[in-house]
Amino acid sequence: MRNRKWLIWLLGGLAVVVLAAVVVPFVYINFIRDDAPAPLSIDDVPAQTTAPGQTSATTVDPPGDALDGTYTVAAGTQAGYRAKEILFGQDADAAGRTSDVTGSAVIAGNTVSKADFTVDMTTVASDQSRRDNQFQGRIMDTASFPTATFELTKPIELSSTPDLNEEIKATATGDFTLRGTTKSVTFEVTASRKGADTIAVQGSVPIVWSEWGIPEPSFGPAQVADNGEIEFLLVLDR
Repeated sequence: MRNRKWLIWLLGGLAVVVLAAVVVPFVYINFIRDDAPAPLSIDDVPAQTTAPGQTSATTVDPPGDALDGTYTVAAGTQAGYRAKEILFGQDADAAGRTSDVTGSAVIAGNTVSKADFTVDMTTVASDQSRRDNQFQGRIMDTASFPTATFELTKPIELSSTPDLNEEIKATATGDFTLRGTTKSVTFEVTASRKGADTIAVQGSVPIVWSEWGIPEPSFGPAQVADNGEIEFLLVLDR
């Protein structure tokens, strides 16, 4: 009888451990931990609806003039990372971002002839301080590699001069430097004209960590997929 009770207690204890291993992470991820921000979208940048210098809702006619000019990074720009994080079998997105981005692009006709951008990686932050400490230290070593850069190496040919809030897609090719490693990358971007002198550009660059000399991002009970992406939303003013 005593042995039977001991067995019941043992099985009950095992059941509690198994249940906790499943339920606790599920509750933490789905009810306690803040959700990662949604992927950056061109719709995050509102179209200009008031004329320059006006405070009333004076409608601005859709711009029909050429895009020619030099555009520099403006407020609303963001860049960062997104990766899949697995905690005891429960999936969740992990994302960190910064608005500390500088750079410019030159457009002549419907051709982007030059573009270069720099991201301050030391200010990238997520909703988890422990993750940020790993990112800034062991993973990205921002003390040694404080910035990530992109320089366009092939002109981007736009299909047309977009009307206000019209989205067009194009392909960008350039040299991307991350954690001291430089590679040529090609990726799709979505652009939209948000005002007579404002263009928004959104896209992402897929990254396999090991190919960029980035250490395995997993830490503690959080396992991270072997790949992720660098996402960006550029707001450019002429």
